[in-house]
Amino acid sequence: MKKSIRKRLILILLVFIVGIFVTNIVMNFTLLEKYYTYEKEKTFGVLYKQANDICLSDELTDENKYYALDKIAANSGVMLYVFSVYYDGIYNNYSFKYPDVKTESKPVSLVLNQVDDYVNDYYGFKSLDKNHELIKSTEYYNVFRTFDNRIDSNYLELFGKMDKTTFVFIRANYQNMKESAELTNKFAVYIGIIALIIGTIAMSFIGNGFTKPILRLAKIADRMADLDFEVKYEGRSDDEIGQLGKNMNVLAEKLEETISELKGANNELQHDIEKKQEINEMRQEFLSNVSHELKTPIALIQGYAEGLCDGISDDPEDREFYCNVIMDEAKKMNRMVKHLLDLNQLESGTDKPNFERFDIVQVITSVANSSEIRFRQKGAELIMYEPNPVYVWADEYLVEQVLTNYVSNALNHVSGDMKIEIYTEKMANGIRVCVKNTGDKIPEDDIDKIWDKFYKVDKARTREYGGNGIGLSIVKAIMNSFNRECGVNNCDDGVLFWFELDSSNA
Repeated sequence: MKKSIRKRLILILLVFIVGIFVTNIVMNFTLLEKYYTYEKEKTFGVLYKQANDICLSDELTDENKYYALDKIAANSGVMLYVFSVYYDGIYNNYSFKYPDVKTESKPVSLVLNQVDDYVNDYYGFKSLDKNHELIKSTEYYNVFRTFDNRIDSNYLELFGKMDKTTFVFIRANYQNMKESAELTNKFAVYIGIIALIIGTIAMSFIGNGFTKPILRLAKIADRMADLDFEVKYEGRSDDEIGQLGKNMNVLAEKLEETISELKGANNELQHDIEKKQEINEMRQEFLSNVSHELKTPIALIQGYAEGLCDGISDDPEDREFYCNVIMDEAKKMNRMVKHLLDLNQLESGTDKPNFERFDIVQVITSVANSSEIRFRQKGAELIMYEPNPVYVWADEYLVEQVLTNYVSNALNHVSGDMKIEIYTEKMANGIRVCVKNTGDKIPEDDIDKIWDKFYKVDKARTREYGGNGIGLSIVKAIMNSFNRECGVNNCDDGVLFWFELDSSNA
């Protein structure tokens, strides 16, 4: 059974919401009361300081002090009493500075009962009972949490001294805070349930939004696994999923291209395996290739010659055609044999190069002029960049052979824009001559092999123009005899062949 990312995503988010909700409730139940008490402690401390500053001020009149204390009490929501007390030996006698009340009134008498406990405790006459819980003590005042048995209610109270006979008493209801906390927790429960319902619905829609493109990508991946690379991800989002989809599209194109190349390479490999056996030694390979190259023209010559001998046709045009085929094939054989002899002499070292100083631009121009007819036949454009002479040291005849092979090779493979460029480049140790043609690139696996004797990148195309795979081998042998480099590079729009020559007079 498949595990749904959508369900897991919804579950995780819901657990997260419930976790926040439960944490909030637990903190309210455990910490809200303590936090309230802590804040009230600080507020009582501020109120004490304000009342003390007002009462001890020499700049304020009694009337102004009264109004200031009245403002503090009203704005803070507390009961505030400032009074003086003296002991007559039997009782504590009280005189209220704020508020202006008579001590014999009933409300004040209740306050006096509460204050009297603190005064007796202060003077050491009587200790406070268990209903008074000290929660903060300073040099000037103490803060208590008390329980009023008369009305079954909790309070926070501050009792402090201003001078020798003046005291301050501040009282705030603590019961309201508990009721507020209970109400807050109850409201939070309702809100949490509503948030859970809304969150579930919202997460369903959000989960669908996340998982739909992932499911599409999964289906694309399944089709790619079946080697179906036509399917494409069509999402337009710029997020991570959109980027993944774009990368999968690129991957599909690369895989399709790679598999296509592999199939082509595999087919070619199978074809080569069926056609010939792998030869380990170079001499056997050379003899096999020579036999292969000579077999066709010999068979053609033999066949057409036998036809002529047997008088297969009395038509003069047919006989002329037979003779032309025999002569063409003989020329091909002669050219190949000549190339093989030249290559053998170069590789064996019997044909030493004759170094002389000459203008390479003149040689380039000569080779280009001799190939002018082929340029017109192919519809190719020749571009040369060297108007001034460039002198080099080499064997002029052999350099002309190299250029002729390069130009002929470029003409055989030019396509696209149908342009062939010939130019030179200055280098630190000489001159580099370049022949570039537009068209198909050489496969990277074949670049190092094209200099081998009889190696053909495209055998069908080589047979089409009558090539035998020896020309570049001759180029390599000539450059080796010069102790100079030659090579080939794939360009954006074609292929560049080059060779280097010495241009110094040293």
